[in-house]
Amino acid sequence: MRVALLTEGARPDPRRDATAWCDRLAEGLPEHAFELYLLTGPGGSGGPGEPLPPVWHGVRELAPWGRRPAGRAPGALRRRQYARAYEELVGALVMPGERASFGPGLYRLAALAREDGALPAFLASAHARRTLERVWRRPGADTSAGQPLLCDVLVAADLLEQCLRPLSAPWYGTGPGGLGAADLCHVVGGGPAALPALVARQLHGVPFVVTEHGLHLREQYLGYREAPYRWPVRALLLAFFRALTEETYRQAAVLTPGSAHDQQWQRRCGADPARTRVVYEGTPAVARAAAGPEPRTPTLVWAGALEPGRDTELMLHAFARVRAELPEARLTIHGEEAAPGYRAHCAAVAERLGVAPAVDFAGRPRSLAEAWEGGTVAVFSALSQRRPRLLADAMLSGRAVVSTDVGVAREVVGPTGLLVPARDPQALAGACLALLRDEERRARLGLAGRLRAQERFAVEPVIGAFREIYLELVSQYPAFPDGGRGDAVGRAPRPFARPAEYWLADGPRPDPDDSGSASGTPGAAADESGEAGAQDRPGALAEAV
Repeated sequence: MRVALLTEGARPDPRRDATAWCDRLAEGLPEHAFELYLLTGPGGSGGPGEPLPPVWHGVRELAPWGRRPAGRAPGALRRRQYARAYEELVGALVMPGERASFGPGLYRLAALAREDGALPAFLASAHARRTLERVWRRPGADTSAGQPLLCDVLVAADLLEQCLRPLSAPWYGTGPGGLGAADLCHVVGGGPAALPALVARQLHGVPFVVTEHGLHLREQYLGYREAPYRWPVRALLLAFFRALTEETYRQAAVLTPGSAHDQQWQRRCGADPARTRVVYEGTPAVARAAAGPEPRTPTLVWAGALEPGRDTELMLHAFARVRAELPEARLTIHGEEAAPGYRAHCAAVAERLGVAPAVDFAGRPRSLAEAWEGGTVAVFSALSQRRPRLLADAMLSGRAVVSTDVGVAREVVGPTGLLVPARDPQALAGACLALLRDEERRARLGLAGRLRAQERFAVEPVIGAFREIYLELVSQYPAFPDGGRGDAVGRAPRPFARPAEYWLADGPRPDPDDSGSASGTPGAAADESGEAGAQDRPGALAEAV
């Protein structure tokens, strides 16, 4: 089948986590034709002569950020139509009683953009800014973040134009490269990458899957705390992302969060539990050999970004207690500074606690495997553990793990490591000492953790899960013309319009011949479509077998 994979990022690059995951998915399902649709940074992500990886049957890019694409502004009549749809969408963001109008406004803008391609020009026009200002300042609007000023209107209008730019992408329709010709869409990451899938679902009835390794909405809430905008602008943009997330979860055929922790967040945003399946983020590190012998000096190893959320300061306070009882112990901290001045702050804390000579700020390691190999116990002190990958990588090394009991830690580590409360240096120090003093227990927990991580985070179960999901979806969502509303001459869609071998055979796959009368029984419809497929492609069933 033809799968349209939509995500944000750059062209496939093994150094990038998201695109590397997409590569592994496409390589693991060679029976399907994958086309990559990328929302990239300004100017795209690769040179014009850059060769495409063989796993992709095509890569299409759109730069939603930066300079607005050229295009003529709509005429007076069309401008009024755009304004009504835009007013409906903005009203859903600021008027508590109009939340349900977000989807209709969004799809109306997409339909208008598909007809004339003037959506970016309208959203950048003075007419759109006046519409935004009028609705934003309407009586009853939610302005708990403060009344918007003129500068807020200008900034918010520009940001909304960039967020809505995928609606005008040249990706819609049933021709070559069109999402309407895809059998299903797979959105990786959520957010604006889901906009093309929502439009394809609305226009052509194409089902889509959403995979999130770390929730996009949660990252937006965290990121906008430091955004260089006034609070009214932040509130409006967060309302947009929240409404987009809710609409995406409502329309998605299947949601595949990367952990049960993320699944709970999705349910709070309105996701249907019956359409949600946890699929862990597979990693090729499961094939990596376990770390070698432990260092002679008892060493705690900590890895992660140097920022307050990782609570390196807690690790230092716990290590001071460990040093008091085990003077030969050492601490190695791997990671780059993510918050300006935080590394110097941690160094000052270590100096004040009197453990600075035993603490090594080693920076970014050449590889995570090398980082774990240099320690006796792997320790995580974060206030929030949103993604399981770093924990799983430490477990795959075969080293015993101590972690604060936050986020996905309990789900990932389970009974194979020690969990302690967050912000409790005494409990963290006690767990570290318990493992440093007991070699047999370290070995037992390290082996159990490695086996648990290999079972949960292997690539093969991920590939198998999506193979089943894809086949299940195409069986439930047959290729109905015109989004399931019948074709141009008014004929009702047939639920078995394509034979079974259509989904399995290689090579070109023309649709079955629609000529002839459709039988009123499901069995007759299946027989009729099967004959048409056999006439169009001789030997298709033999190829499939």
